[in-house]
Amino acid sequence: MTEPQEPGSTAGEPGRRPDVERSMAAYAARSGMRRKDNGQLDVLHAVGGWRGLAETILPGFVFLAVLLVGNVLGVALVASLGTAALFTVLRLVQRQSLVQAASGFVGVGVCALFARATGEALDYYVPGFWINAAWLGGLGVSLLAGWPLLGVFYGYIRGEGAQWRDVPVRRRAYQVATVMLMAMFAARLVVQVPLYLAENLTGLGVARLVMGVPLYALTLWLAWLVSRPPEQIAAQEQDTP
Repeated sequence: MTEPQEPGSTAGEPGRRPDVERSMAAYAARSGMRRKDNGQLDVLHAVGGWRGLAETILPGFVFLAVLLVGNVLGVALVASLGTAALFTVLRLVQRQSLVQAASGFVGVGVCALFARATGEALDYYVPGFWINAAWLGGLGVSLLAGWPLLGVFYGYIRGEGAQWRDVPVRRRAYQVATVMLMAMFAARLVVQVPLYLAENLTGLGVARLVMGVPLYALTLWLAWLVSRPPEQIAAQEQDTP
């Protein structure tokens, strides 16, 4: 029996790497991205839904609020960790996936360790700098490797498989979309690192909240629009009065 081919691959086609395409398809399937019934990107689902938003935003918000009100680092760290732990426990009680809540708890824990080790509230935000830099570098590598990350994700959920890599217009569209995501991570560093160096705790905390999930969701949506297939753009223009 002939092995079924992955979308976008052709048996015996020179230069193709079915194993790579299968890995990329599996990676995209685990990304949490999907389309809505109207064909648009389900941005809310991509960021974990309303609960995912809360699990991502509230620990940092609680840390900043408690610190500004009480000016006691230890209390602020405990409050932030307690908030993250509460989400983890709720998922456990409801027998839901612990992946996002647990990863959030670990992330908050690492931030708390940094701040606790130095005794400086500003250092709560240092791990985020390294995470953003790592994502920026990883996205750059994906471009150089010819697999721009948003092309992997969006190509999969659009049903393009890896065929977009053989179409120059589609390849460029996904390169632009991935560069947009890179620009978001770069903007975070450009804005937040100077605030850290200036020891502007309030400004840094607010910037981290605003430039976190809200900016990420907006960037995903804009990148989705920019990388639309030409036929989809034409159809939408025809539907526009």
